[in-house]
This record gives sequence, C-alpha cells and structure tokens, in this order.
Amino acid sequence: MSFSSEVKKELCAVQCADAESLRAELYGILLFGKVFSENKIVFTTESPDAAKRAVELLERIFTPIIEKQTALRVRTGESRLYRISVVDPADCARIFADFGHLPKQVTLRVNRANLSGEECAAAFVRGVFLSCGSVSDPAKSYHAEFSAPFKNLSADLCKILTEVTECVFTPKTVARNGSYIVYFKGSEQICDLLAYIGAPIRAMELMGTKAVKQVRNNINRRINSEVANITKVVSASVKQLEAINMIKNTVGLEALPDDLKEIALLRLENPEMSLRALGESLSTPISRSGANHRMQRLLEFAGMEDTNG
Repeated sequence: MSFSSEVKKELCAVQCADAESLRAELYGILLFGKVFSENKIVFTTESPDAAKRAVELLERIFTPIIEKQTALRVRTGESRLYRISVVDPADCARIFADFGHLPKQVTLRVNRANLSGEECAAAFVRGVFLSCGSVSDPAKSYHAEFSAPFKNLSADLCKILTEVTECVFTPKTVARNGSYIVYFKGSEQICDLLAYIGAPIRAMELMGTKAVKQVRNNINRRINSEVANITKVVSASVKQLEAINMIKNTVGLEALPDDLKEIALLRLENPEMSLRALGESLSTPISRSGANHRMQRLLEFAGMEDTNG
C-alpha cells in the first residue's frame, strides 16, 4: 500500500459525532469529485477506503439511491477504480440544492456557508483530499497535492487553506493536463496538513522518516569529508615522497640542510603519517604549519613546487 493510500485509510477512520463536520467532509468529496451537478453526481477513486467513506456519508446524510462500480484501470491493469454514482436525478438535484448550489450554475465555487467554523473547514479539506488529494512517499520526496477539476475551485481551496489559524499554509498552484493543482513541497507544511485534516499518525511517520534521512545525510557528508581529507593527505604524501626520492637519486639527501634531511628521512619511513604527526616526531617538535613549510622547501629543492601550498 502506498503512503498516500495509508493517509486516506487513516482519514477514513476519523470518528466524528458532529453532523455539520460530516456534512462538510461529504461536500469536499463531492464538490471536487468527477461530476457534481444538479442532475448528475459521480465520485471516482482508487482508494477503497475513500469509496466506502463516501457511500457511508451519502447514506447517512441524504439516503439517496447509490450505484457502486469497480473496474481495473486500463493504463496500469493493476489498480482498481471505484465509481460511486447517485442514480436518481431527483436525488442529485436535492443534494446539489442542499449544499446551496443553484440550478444551471455555470461555474462551481465553494459555498462557504457549508464551512461554519474551523472544524468544518478541516473536515471539508479532509473530504477534498479523499476526493483528489495525494502525497508522495516521504522516503523519496516531499510533495502533497490536490488535483482540482476547475480553476475557481483551486483558488477557493487555496484561500481556505491560507485562512487556517492553527497552521501557516502557503500552497502553490499550477495547471497540469486540464486540472488545476494545489500543492505543497516542504516537509513541515505537509506534516501540518496531514495533522490538520486528521492523519496525525502519518504526519509523525513523515517526520520520523525525515529525521532518519537527516541522520543518514549527515553521516554520508561526514564520511565524504573524511574520504576527501584522506585523499588529500595521500596525494600530498605521494608528491613529497617523489620529491625526496628524486633528491635521493640525484644529489643525495646529504645535500639537504639538516632540518630538511631529518623530515625527509622521517617521511620515507612513515609515508602514511600526517604533517602534524611528522612535526611532533622530529627531534625538536614543530607545528603542522612548520612541517608543511619544510615540505614546501623540499618540493622547491626538487623543483616540484606545490602551487596549492
């Protein structure tokens, strides 16, 4: 089961005794569904939980004649598509009018009279998510969206979300394949959204996944940094050994000043040793920068100046 399906399953388990909130949730489901008009109401979904919830709310609030159909998706051949239809046009007209919509309405808009208070607004957004919402697996990315059928509905949804007092939502919109997408990218916003509409368990799961990813990323950065440092030390050591062997095979190490000769011999004996350790191992210990300075002098003596310093 996908993360998005798990979110919808949790939302459908929300227990609510408030009739107005249940009505607002059903309104969100139907208004953002496939068809919502005075003579036809159709809701389609890939979520069996959302389909069951829609039927339960319809029967509880309006008791219409409902037709339920199930079919395999043609594109995938795997996921099922659940279709819930209100059969009697008279029932459609009654439901349409009860939510405050007028006959032959040209453009669907959210009737704010159905959202009386914060609880109803949250229930409405929950219904919208069950109808056209989705959220990506947090292990892969942070993305949640609502695919609205009309531009005005997407604008109304954005306004409702930005008016929520308990959260600071900043949804963005984009047109895609004839639909109008209201979406969130940040993990904090998605977590707040899930908690707001009634999926706190999935919200906590998202934050837990994020924490694990952050720890893993920090470890990877630290490992990469250490590998880079080791590579740099090894590269410098190899160049120093080349210079020392060049001097040894030409003029001989005896031609070096005593301080350079000592550190050259120490490097030959300890090719893996860091500059700090080399400096501390000299007869008269010196700092890392002091050891580095002597190595630069050795490179210059061999005609292999290190331009990186």
